[in-house]
Amino acid sequence: MSSPCVSSSHLKNKSDYKLSSPPLLSDLPLREIPGSYGLPFFGAIKDRWDYFYVQGEDQFFRSRMEKYNSTVFRVNMPPGPWISHDSRVIVLLDGNSFPVLFDTFKVEKRDVLTGTYMPSTSFTGGYRVCAYLDPSEPAHASLKSLLLSFLTSKHEEIVPLYKSCLKGMFDELEDQLRGKGRAEFGPPNDVVSLEFVFRLFCDGKSPLDTKLESKGPSMFKKWLICQLAPLKTLGLSKLLIPIDDFILHSIRLPFFLVKGDYKRLYDAFYSSATSYLDKAESFGISREEACHNLVFIAGFNAFGGFLRWFPLFIKWVASGGETLHRELAKEIRAAVRCEGGVTLNAINKMTLTKSVVYEALRIEPPVLYQYGLAKDDLMIHSHDAAFKIKKGEMIFGYQPFATKDPKIFHNPDKFIGNRFVGEKGEKLLKYVLWSNGRGIDDPTMDNKQCPGKNLVELLSRFFLVEFFLRYDTFSVEIGTLLSDTTVTFLSLKKATTSA
Repeated sequence: MSSPCVSSSHLKNKSDYKLSSPPLLSDLPLREIPGSYGLPFFGAIKDRWDYFYVQGEDQFFRSRMEKYNSTVFRVNMPPGPWISHDSRVIVLLDGNSFPVLFDTFKVEKRDVLTGTYMPSTSFTGGYRVCAYLDPSEPAHASLKSLLLSFLTSKHEEIVPLYKSCLKGMFDELEDQLRGKGRAEFGPPNDVVSLEFVFRLFCDGKSPLDTKLESKGPSMFKKWLICQLAPLKTLGLSKLLIPIDDFILHSIRLPFFLVKGDYKRLYDAFYSSATSYLDKAESFGISREEACHNLVFIAGFNAFGGFLRWFPLFIKWVASGGETLHRELAKEIRAAVRCEGGVTLNAINKMTLTKSVVYEALRIEPPVLYQYGLAKDDLMIHSHDAAFKIKKGEMIFGYQPFATKDPKIFHNPDKFIGNRFVGEKGEKLLKYVLWSNGRGIDDPTMDNKQCPGKNLVELLSRFFLVEFFLRYDTFSVEIGTLLSDTTVTFLSLKKATTSA
Protein backbone atom coordinates (compact mmCIF):
# COMPACT_ATOMS: atom_id res chain seq x y z
CA MET A 1 0.00 0.00 0.00
CA SER A 2 1.39 3.42 -0.91
CA SER A 3 1.99 6.05 1.71
CA PRO A 4 -0.64 8.82 2.03
CA CYS A 5 2.27 11.27 1.82
CA VAL A 6 3.00 10.24 -1.78
CA SER A 7 1.13 11.81 -4.67
CA SER A 8 -0.79 9.21 -6.63
CA SER A 9 -2.18 11.39 -9.43
CA HIS A 10 -0.43 9.26 -12.02
CA LEU A 11 -2.38 6.23 -10.82
CA LYS A 12 -5.51 7.69 -12.38
CA ASN A 13 -4.18 6.63 -15.78
CA LYS A 14 -4.43 2.87 -16.15
CA SER A 15 -1.28 1.06 -17.22
CA ASP A 16 -1.32 -0.17 -20.78
CA TYR A 17 -1.25 -3.92 -20.72
CA LYS A 18 -2.54 -6.86 -22.68
CA LEU A 19 -2.22 -10.23 -21.09
CA SER A 20 -3.01 -12.77 -23.77
CA SER A 21 -4.76 -16.05 -23.06
CA PRO A 22 -2.73 -18.50 -25.15
CA PRO A 23 -3.90 -21.98 -26.00
CA LEU A 24 -2.58 -24.88 -23.98
CA LEU A 25 0.93 -25.80 -25.07
CA SER A 26 -0.21 -29.29 -25.94
CA ASP A 27 -2.74 -27.80 -28.39
CA LEU A 28 -0.15 -25.87 -30.40
CA PRO A 29 0.64 -27.37 -33.82
CA LEU A 30 4.12 -28.82 -34.31
CA ARG A 31 5.95 -26.88 -37.03
CA GLU A 32 9.27 -27.33 -38.77
CA ILE A 33 11.61 -24.45 -37.98
CA PRO A 34 11.63 -22.27 -41.13
CA GLY A 35 14.63 -20.45 -42.60
CA SER A 36 17.92 -21.30 -44.24
CA TYR A 37 21.63 -20.85 -43.58
CA GLY A 38 22.41 -20.63 -47.30
CA LEU A 39 25.59 -21.94 -48.85
CA PRO A 40 28.49 -22.70 -46.50
CA PHE A 41 30.63 -19.59 -45.90
CA PHE A 42 28.73 -17.42 -48.43
CA GLY A 43 25.41 -17.70 -46.60
CA ALA A 44 27.01 -16.39 -43.41
CA ILE A 45 28.68 -13.51 -45.32
CA LYS A 46 25.37 -12.52 -46.94
CA ASP A 47 23.54 -12.54 -43.62
CA ARG A 48 26.34 -10.47 -42.06
CA TRP A 49 26.06 -7.83 -44.78
CA ASP A 50 22.29 -7.77 -44.46
CA TYR A 51 22.61 -7.35 -40.70
CA PHE A 52 25.18 -4.55 -40.66
CA TYR A 53 24.93 -2.74 -43.99
CA VAL A 54 21.84 -3.59 -46.07
CA GLN A 55 18.95 -3.89 -43.59
CA GLY A 56 20.20 -3.06 -40.11
CA GLU A 57 19.46 -5.01 -36.94
CA ASP A 58 15.72 -4.60 -36.55
CA GLN A 59 14.83 -4.95 -40.23
CA PHE A 60 17.12 -7.99 -40.49
CA PHE A 61 14.90 -9.84 -38.03
CA ARG A 62 11.58 -8.26 -38.99
CA SER A 63 11.91 -9.08 -42.68
CA ARG A 64 12.58 -12.74 -41.93
CA MET A 65 9.83 -12.93 -39.33
CA GLU A 66 7.39 -11.65 -41.95
CA LYS A 67 8.80 -13.85 -44.71
CA TYR A 68 8.43 -17.06 -42.67
CA ASN A 69 5.34 -15.90 -40.74
CA SER A 70 7.11 -17.08 -37.63
CA THR A 71 8.89 -15.63 -34.61
CA VAL A 72 11.15 -18.70 -34.65
CA PHE A 73 13.46 -19.32 -37.63
CA ARG A 74 16.98 -20.21 -38.75
CA VAL A 75 19.61 -17.66 -39.81
CA ASN A 76 23.33 -16.91 -39.49
CA MET A 77 24.37 -14.44 -36.81
CA PRO A 78 27.43 -12.17 -37.16
CA PRO A 79 30.33 -12.01 -37.14
CA GLY A 80 30.63 -15.23 -39.17
CA PRO A 81 33.83 -16.10 -41.12
CA TRP A 82 36.57 -16.00 -40.03
CA ILE A 83 35.85 -15.16 -36.42
CA SER A 84 32.86 -17.42 -35.64
CA HIS A 85 33.50 -21.15 -35.73
CA ASP A 86 29.80 -21.69 -36.49
CA SER A 87 27.37 -18.84 -37.19
CA ARG A 88 24.17 -20.93 -37.47
CA VAL A 89 21.47 -20.14 -34.92
CA ILE A 90 17.77 -20.63 -34.25
CA VAL A 91 16.24 -17.21 -33.59
CA LEU A 92 13.56 -16.55 -30.93
CA LEU A 93 11.70 -13.24 -31.21
CA ASP A 94 8.63 -13.60 -28.98
CA GLY A 95 8.16 -13.35 -25.24
CA ASN A 96 6.77 -16.87 -24.98
CA SER A 97 9.71 -18.83 -26.43
CA PHE A 98 12.50 -16.50 -25.29
CA PRO A 99 12.68 -17.60 -21.59
CA VAL A 100 14.02 -21.04 -22.57
CA LEU A 101 17.36 -19.21 -22.79
CA PHE A 102 17.23 -18.69 -19.02
CA ASP A 103 16.69 -22.38 -18.27
CA THR A 104 20.13 -23.76 -17.52
CA PHE A 105 18.72 -27.29 -17.34
CA LYS A 106 17.85 -27.02 -21.02
CA VAL A 107 20.57 -24.76 -22.43
CA GLU A 108 24.30 -24.54 -21.84
CA LYS A 109 25.77 -21.07 -21.33
CA ARG A 110 29.41 -22.03 -21.73
CA ASP A 111 31.40 -19.43 -23.74
CA VAL A 112 28.32 -17.84 -25.32
CA LEU A 113 28.29 -14.40 -23.68
CA THR A 114 29.23 -12.69 -26.95
CA GLY A 115 27.43 -15.20 -29.14
CA THR A 116 28.90 -17.20 -31.98
CA TYR A 117 32.46 -16.20 -31.07
CA MET A 118 34.42 -15.72 -27.87
CA PRO A 119 37.21 -13.16 -27.39
CA SER A 120 40.63 -14.52 -26.54
CA THR A 121 41.21 -15.21 -22.84
CA SER A 122 44.28 -12.98 -23.21
CA PHE A 123 41.87 -10.11 -22.51
CA THR A 124 41.11 -11.63 -19.09
CA GLY A 125 44.54 -12.74 -17.92
CA GLY A 126 44.22 -16.21 -19.44
CA TYR A 127 41.12 -17.05 -17.38
CA ARG A 128 37.63 -17.93 -18.56
CA VAL A 129 35.89 -15.46 -16.28
CA CYS A 130 32.54 -16.11 -14.61
CA ALA A 131 30.45 -14.57 -17.39
CA TYR A 132 31.68 -17.26 -19.81
CA LEU A 133 31.14 -20.18 -17.41
CA ASP A 134 28.12 -22.45 -17.35
CA PRO A 135 26.52 -22.96 -13.90
CA SER A 136 27.47 -26.64 -14.15
CA GLU A 137 31.15 -25.66 -13.89
CA PRO A 138 32.34 -25.60 -10.25
CA ALA A 139 34.14 -22.26 -10.61
CA HIS A 140 30.90 -20.53 -11.56
CA ALA A 141 29.28 -21.07 -8.17
CA SER A 142 32.26 -19.81 -6.19
CA LEU A 143 32.89 -16.75 -8.38
CA LYS A 144 29.26 -15.67 -8.55
CA SER A 145 28.67 -16.37 -4.86
CA LEU A 146 31.66 -14.18 -4.05
CA LEU A 147 30.23 -11.29 -6.08
CA LEU A 148 26.70 -11.63 -4.70
CA SER A 149 28.03 -11.82 -1.15
CA PHE A 150 30.17 -8.73 -1.67
CA LEU A 151 27.32 -6.69 -3.17
CA THR A 152 25.08 -7.69 -0.27
CA SER A 153 27.71 -6.51 2.20
CA LYS A 154 27.79 -3.10 0.45
CA HIS A 155 24.01 -2.67 0.45
CA GLU A 156 23.95 0.30 2.82
CA GLU A 157 26.86 2.06 1.08
CA ILE A 158 25.59 1.99 -2.50
CA VAL A 159 23.14 4.91 -2.47
CA PRO A 160 25.37 7.38 -0.54
CA LEU A 161 28.32 6.46 -2.76
CA TYR A 162 26.41 6.95 -6.00
CA LYS A 163 24.95 10.21 -4.69
CA SER A 164 28.41 11.62 -4.05
CA CYS A 165 29.53 10.63 -7.56
CA LEU A 166 26.47 12.13 -9.28
CA LYS A 167 26.76 15.65 -7.86
CA GLY A 168 29.83 16.44 -9.89
CA MET A 169 28.11 15.22 -13.07
CA PHE A 170 25.19 17.63 -12.72
CA ASP A 171 27.52 20.54 -11.96
CA GLU A 172 29.55 19.78 -15.08
CA LEU A 173 26.47 19.52 -17.30
CA GLU A 174 25.25 22.89 -16.05
CA ASP A 175 28.67 24.47 -16.65
CA GLN A 176 28.72 23.14 -20.21
CA LEU A 177 25.24 24.46 -20.89
CA ARG A 178 26.17 27.91 -19.62
CA GLY A 179 29.36 27.98 -21.67
CA LYS A 180 28.34 26.22 -24.91
CA GLY A 181 24.57 26.04 -24.89
CA ARG A 182 24.76 22.22 -25.00
CA ALA A 183 26.28 19.55 -22.80
CA GLU A 184 27.52 16.11 -23.81
CA PHE A 185 26.45 13.44 -21.37
CA GLY A 186 29.08 10.87 -22.42
CA PRO A 187 32.29 12.24 -20.82
CA PRO A 188 30.83 12.95 -17.35
CA ASN A 189 29.00 9.61 -17.45
CA ASP A 190 32.35 7.91 -18.17
CA VAL A 191 33.91 9.53 -15.13
CA VAL A 192 30.98 8.90 -12.77
CA SER A 193 30.61 5.28 -13.87
CA LEU A 194 34.22 4.35 -13.25
CA GLU A 195 34.44 6.44 -10.07
CA PHE A 196 31.43 4.65 -8.61
CA VAL A 197 32.49 1.16 -9.67
CA PHE A 198 36.08 1.55 -8.54
CA ARG A 199 35.19 3.05 -5.17
CA LEU A 200 32.53 0.36 -4.61
CA PHE A 201 34.99 -2.52 -5.10
CA CYS A 202 38.14 -0.79 -3.86
CA ASP A 203 37.28 0.23 -0.31
CA GLY A 204 36.30 3.77 -1.27
CA LYS A 205 39.52 4.55 -3.12
CA SER A 206 39.24 6.70 -6.25
CA PRO A 207 40.87 5.61 -9.53
CA LEU A 208 42.34 9.11 -9.63
CA ASP A 209 44.49 8.14 -6.63
CA THR A 210 46.03 5.19 -8.48
CA LYS A 211 48.33 4.92 -11.48
CA LEU A 212 45.23 5.06 -13.65
CA GLU A 213 44.86 8.75 -12.82
CA SER A 214 42.20 10.13 -15.23
CA LYS A 215 42.88 7.58 -17.98
CA GLY A 216 40.83 4.70 -16.59
CA PRO A 217 37.72 5.31 -18.76
CA SER A 218 39.70 5.46 -22.00
CA MET A 219 41.68 2.33 -21.07
CA PHE A 220 38.52 0.35 -20.36
CA LYS A 221 36.91 1.60 -23.57
CA LYS A 222 39.82 0.41 -25.71
CA TRP A 223 39.78 -2.94 -23.94
CA LEU A 224 36.03 -3.26 -24.53
CA ILE A 225 36.22 -2.27 -28.21
CA CYS A 226 38.85 -4.89 -28.95
CA GLN A 227 36.54 -7.61 -27.60
CA LEU A 228 33.25 -6.32 -28.99
CA ALA A 229 34.39 -4.99 -32.37
CA PRO A 230 32.94 -8.01 -34.25
CA LEU A 231 29.46 -6.86 -33.12
CA LYS A 232 29.91 -3.21 -34.12
CA THR A 233 30.13 -1.13 -37.26
CA LEU A 234 31.89 2.20 -37.78
CA GLY A 235 29.07 3.59 -39.91
CA LEU A 236 31.37 4.43 -42.81
CA SER A 237 30.24 5.49 -46.29
CA LYS A 238 29.18 2.79 -48.77
CA LEU A 239 32.53 2.90 -50.56
CA LEU A 240 34.35 2.10 -47.32
CA ILE A 241 32.04 -0.71 -46.15
CA PRO A 242 34.45 -3.47 -47.32
CA ILE A 243 37.17 -1.95 -45.11
CA ASP A 244 34.78 -1.71 -42.15
CA ASP A 245 33.69 -5.32 -42.69
CA PHE A 246 37.22 -6.67 -42.99
CA ILE A 247 38.68 -4.89 -39.97
CA LEU A 248 35.78 -5.45 -37.57
CA HIS A 249 34.12 -8.66 -38.74
CA SER A 250 36.75 -10.76 -40.50
CA ILE A 251 39.76 -10.56 -38.19
CA ARG A 252 40.16 -10.40 -34.43
CA LEU A 253 41.72 -7.28 -32.97
CA PRO A 254 44.81 -8.54 -31.11
CA PHE A 255 45.30 -8.24 -27.37
CA PHE A 256 48.68 -6.55 -27.74
CA LEU A 257 46.83 -3.34 -28.72
CA VAL A 258 45.65 -3.01 -25.11
CA LYS A 259 48.16 -5.16 -23.24
CA GLY A 260 49.73 -2.20 -21.43
CA ASP A 261 46.35 -0.68 -20.56
CA TYR A 262 45.07 -3.97 -19.20
CA LYS A 263 48.12 -4.40 -16.97
CA ARG A 264 47.60 -0.94 -15.48
CA LEU A 265 43.92 -1.70 -14.87
CA TYR A 266 44.73 -5.05 -13.28
CA ASP A 267 47.47 -3.57 -11.08
CA ALA A 268 45.17 -0.76 -9.93
CA PHE A 269 42.47 -3.18 -8.83
CA TYR A 270 44.95 -5.66 -7.35
CA SER A 271 46.50 -3.00 -5.12
CA SER A 272 43.20 -1.30 -4.20
CA ALA A 273 40.50 -4.00 -3.88
CA THR A 274 41.93 -5.43 -0.67
CA SER A 275 38.63 -6.38 0.99
CA TYR A 276 37.28 -8.03 -2.16
CA LEU A 277 40.43 -10.08 -2.74
CA ASP A 278 40.62 -11.07 0.95
CA LYS A 279 37.01 -12.24 0.70
CA ALA A 280 37.87 -14.18 -2.47
CA GLU A 281 40.52 -16.17 -0.62
CA SER A 282 37.92 -17.11 2.00
CA PHE A 283 35.86 -18.55 -0.91
CA GLY A 284 38.86 -20.62 -2.02
CA ILE A 285 39.66 -18.38 -5.01
CA SER A 286 43.20 -17.15 -5.63
CA ARG A 287 43.78 -13.41 -5.54
CA GLU A 288 45.00 -13.50 -9.15
CA GLU A 289 41.90 -15.24 -10.54
CA ALA A 290 39.61 -13.10 -8.41
CA CYS A 291 41.28 -9.91 -9.64
CA HIS A 292 41.03 -10.82 -13.32
CA ASN A 293 37.36 -11.60 -12.73
CA LEU A 294 36.96 -8.30 -10.90
CA VAL A 295 38.48 -6.31 -13.76
CA PHE A 296 35.98 -7.98 -16.08
CA ILE A 297 33.05 -7.33 -13.72
CA ALA A 298 34.07 -3.72 -13.20
CA GLY A 299 35.01 -3.00 -16.81
CA PHE A 300 32.74 -5.14 -18.97
CA ASN A 301 29.62 -5.70 -16.86
CA ALA A 302 29.48 -2.52 -14.77
CA PHE A 303 31.40 0.30 -16.49
CA GLY A 304 30.57 -0.98 -19.98
CA GLY A 305 26.96 -1.55 -18.98
CA PHE A 306 26.57 1.96 -17.54
CA LEU A 307 28.08 3.51 -20.68
CA ARG A 308 25.39 1.85 -22.77
CA TRP A 309 22.45 1.96 -20.40
CA PHE A 310 22.31 5.51 -19.04
CA PRO A 311 22.21 7.26 -22.44
CA LEU A 312 19.39 4.89 -23.46
CA PHE A 313 17.62 5.59 -20.18
CA ILE A 314 17.84 9.37 -20.55
CA LYS A 315 16.72 9.13 -24.18
CA TRP A 316 13.47 7.40 -23.22
CA VAL A 317 12.77 9.54 -20.16
CA ALA A 318 13.28 12.59 -22.38
CA SER A 319 10.77 11.17 -24.87
CA GLY A 320 8.10 11.24 -22.16
CA GLY A 321 8.13 15.03 -22.33
CA GLU A 322 7.34 17.66 -19.74
CA THR A 323 4.12 15.96 -18.60
CA LEU A 324 5.96 12.82 -17.49
CA HIS A 325 8.81 14.88 -16.04
CA ARG A 326 6.47 16.88 -13.81
CA GLU A 327 4.68 13.72 -12.65
CA LEU A 328 8.04 12.19 -11.73
CA ALA A 329 9.15 15.34 -9.94
CA LYS A 330 5.88 15.49 -8.01
CA GLU A 331 6.07 11.86 -6.87
CA ILE A 332 9.77 12.01 -6.01
CA ARG A 333 9.59 15.26 -4.03
CA ALA A 334 6.49 14.12 -2.11
CA ALA A 335 8.15 10.83 -1.09
CA VAL A 336 11.36 12.58 -0.03
CA ARG A 337 9.39 15.09 2.07
CA CYS A 338 7.40 12.30 3.67
CA GLU A 339 10.50 10.26 4.58
CA GLY A 340 12.66 13.23 5.51
CA GLY A 341 15.29 12.48 2.88
CA VAL A 342 16.36 10.22 0.03
CA THR A 343 16.13 6.85 1.72
CA LEU A 344 15.56 3.36 0.37
CA ASN A 345 12.12 3.46 1.97
CA ALA A 346 11.33 6.67 0.09
CA ILE A 347 12.58 5.22 -3.21
CA ASN A 348 10.49 2.08 -2.74
CA LYS A 349 7.34 4.22 -2.47
CA MET A 350 7.93 5.82 -5.88
CA THR A 351 5.75 3.60 -8.05
CA LEU A 352 5.87 5.75 -11.19
CA THR A 353 9.63 6.12 -10.89
CA LYS A 354 10.02 2.34 -10.68
CA SER A 355 7.68 1.87 -13.65
CA VAL A 356 9.64 4.33 -15.81
CA VAL A 357 12.86 2.39 -15.17
CA TYR A 358 11.25 -0.90 -16.15
CA GLU A 359 9.61 0.64 -19.21
CA ALA A 360 12.96 1.94 -20.45
CA LEU A 361 14.53 -1.48 -19.84
CA ARG A 362 11.64 -3.06 -21.73
CA ILE A 363 11.51 -0.82 -24.78
CA GLU A 364 15.25 -0.79 -25.43
CA PRO A 365 17.10 -3.29 -23.24
CA PRO A 366 20.81 -2.54 -22.82
CA VAL A 367 21.59 -6.19 -23.56
CA LEU A 368 20.42 -7.07 -27.07
CA TYR A 369 21.30 -10.74 -27.34
CA GLN A 370 21.05 -13.98 -25.41
CA TYR A 371 22.58 -17.28 -26.52
CA GLY A 372 22.51 -20.88 -25.36
CA LEU A 373 23.33 -24.34 -26.70
CA ALA A 374 20.59 -26.96 -26.44
CA LYS A 375 21.78 -29.56 -23.91
CA ASP A 376 19.38 -32.19 -25.28
CA ASP A 377 16.63 -32.41 -27.85
CA LEU A 378 13.92 -30.06 -26.63
CA MET A 379 10.59 -28.51 -27.56
CA ILE A 380 9.98 -24.76 -27.51
CA HIS A 381 6.70 -22.89 -27.93
CA SER A 382 5.93 -19.56 -29.51
CA HIS A 383 2.42 -18.13 -29.18
CA ASP A 384 1.31 -20.03 -32.28
CA ALA A 385 3.34 -23.21 -32.70
CA ALA A 386 5.69 -25.76 -31.19
CA PHE A 387 9.20 -26.40 -32.56
CA LYS A 388 11.75 -29.15 -32.03
CA ILE A 389 15.37 -28.14 -31.43
CA LYS A 390 18.11 -30.75 -31.58
CA LYS A 391 20.87 -31.24 -29.03
CA GLY A 392 23.87 -29.01 -29.76
CA GLU A 393 22.00 -26.41 -31.81
CA MET A 394 22.66 -22.78 -30.93
CA ILE A 395 19.61 -20.82 -29.79
CA PHE A 396 19.62 -17.04 -30.09
CA GLY A 397 17.18 -14.50 -28.68
CA TYR A 398 16.95 -10.90 -29.88
CA GLN A 399 15.71 -9.16 -26.78
CA PRO A 400 14.26 -5.93 -28.23
CA PHE A 401 11.63 -7.97 -30.10
CA ALA A 402 10.82 -10.27 -27.19
CA THR A 403 10.25 -7.33 -24.85
CA LYS A 404 8.05 -5.59 -27.43
CA ASP A 405 5.89 -8.63 -28.12
CA PRO A 406 2.49 -7.27 -29.26
CA LYS A 407 0.74 -10.35 -27.86
CA ILE A 408 1.96 -9.36 -24.40
CA PHE A 409 2.21 -5.56 -24.44
CA HIS A 410 -0.35 -3.10 -25.80
CA ASN A 411 1.30 -0.41 -27.96
CA PRO A 412 4.65 -2.19 -27.55
CA ASP A 413 6.67 0.37 -29.55
CA LYS A 414 5.39 3.28 -27.45
CA PHE A 415 7.13 4.44 -24.27
CA ILE A 416 4.41 4.47 -21.60
CA GLY A 417 5.86 5.61 -18.29
CA ASN A 418 3.10 4.20 -16.07
CA ARG A 419 2.88 0.83 -17.88
CA PHE A 420 3.97 -1.13 -14.78
CA VAL A 421 1.99 0.83 -12.17
CA GLY A 422 -0.68 -1.00 -10.20
CA GLU A 423 -1.49 -4.67 -9.70
CA LYS A 424 -2.05 -5.40 -13.40
CA GLY A 425 1.07 -3.51 -14.37
CA GLU A 426 3.12 -5.44 -11.83
CA LYS A 427 2.05 -8.69 -13.49
CA LEU A 428 3.85 -7.60 -16.64
CA LEU A 429 7.23 -7.29 -14.92
CA LYS A 430 8.04 -10.93 -15.62
CA TYR A 431 8.21 -10.07 -19.31
CA VAL A 432 11.00 -7.50 -18.80
CA LEU A 433 13.91 -9.73 -19.76
CA TRP A 434 16.95 -7.44 -19.91
CA SER A 435 19.02 -9.19 -17.23
CA ASN A 436 19.25 -12.72 -18.69
CA GLY A 437 16.28 -13.54 -16.54
CA ARG A 438 12.71 -12.43 -15.86
CA GLY A 439 12.08 -9.08 -14.20
CA ILE A 440 10.58 -10.78 -11.14
CA ASP A 441 13.55 -13.14 -10.60
CA ASP A 442 16.78 -12.61 -8.71
CA PRO A 443 20.33 -13.67 -9.58
CA THR A 444 21.67 -16.75 -7.83
CA MET A 445 24.80 -18.85 -8.17
CA ASP A 446 22.71 -21.46 -10.03
CA ASN A 447 21.52 -19.19 -12.84
CA LYS A 448 23.09 -16.82 -15.36
CA GLN A 449 21.03 -13.79 -14.44
CA CYS A 450 23.11 -10.62 -14.19
CA PRO A 451 24.45 -10.39 -10.61
CA GLY A 452 24.04 -6.61 -10.77
CA LYS A 453 20.37 -6.72 -11.86
CA ASN A 454 18.97 -5.24 -8.66
CA LEU A 455 21.85 -2.78 -8.42
CA VAL A 456 21.22 -1.41 -11.94
CA GLU A 457 17.50 -1.02 -11.27
CA LEU A 458 18.14 0.71 -7.94
CA LEU A 459 20.75 3.10 -9.38
CA SER A 460 18.45 3.95 -12.28
CA ARG A 461 15.66 4.85 -9.86
CA PHE A 462 18.08 6.81 -7.71
CA PHE A 463 19.36 8.67 -10.78
CA LEU A 464 15.80 9.82 -11.49
CA VAL A 465 15.37 10.85 -7.86
CA GLU A 466 18.48 13.02 -7.81
CA PHE A 467 17.74 14.39 -11.26
CA PHE A 468 14.16 15.47 -10.55
CA LEU A 469 14.98 16.85 -7.13
CA ARG A 470 17.23 19.22 -9.05
CA TYR A 471 15.32 19.79 -12.31
CA ASP A 472 11.70 20.15 -13.45
CA THR A 473 12.24 19.14 -17.07
CA PHE A 474 14.92 18.87 -19.77
CA SER A 475 15.51 18.36 -23.47
CA VAL A 476 18.17 16.38 -25.33
CA GLU A 477 19.59 15.65 -28.77
CA ILE A 478 20.12 11.96 -29.61
CA GLY A 479 22.90 10.56 -31.82
CA THR A 480 24.83 7.34 -32.38
CA LEU A 481 28.48 6.33 -32.15
CA LEU A 482 29.70 2.80 -32.92
CA SER A 483 26.06 1.63 -32.87
CA ASP A 484 25.53 3.04 -29.37
CA THR A 485 23.28 5.92 -28.34
CA THR A 486 24.76 9.31 -27.47
CA VAL A 487 22.97 12.07 -25.56
CA THR A 488 23.55 15.83 -25.59
CA PHE A 489 21.56 17.99 -23.18
CA LEU A 490 20.07 21.10 -24.76
CA SER A 491 18.32 22.39 -21.64
CA LEU A 492 17.99 21.69 -17.93
CA LYS A 493 15.20 23.62 -16.17
CA LYS A 494 16.00 24.05 -12.49
CA ALA A 495 13.40 22.88 -9.96
CA THR A 496 10.80 25.51 -9.06
CA THR A 497 9.62 23.58 -5.98
CA SER A 498 11.69 21.69 -3.45
CA ALA A 499 11.21 18.44 -1.62
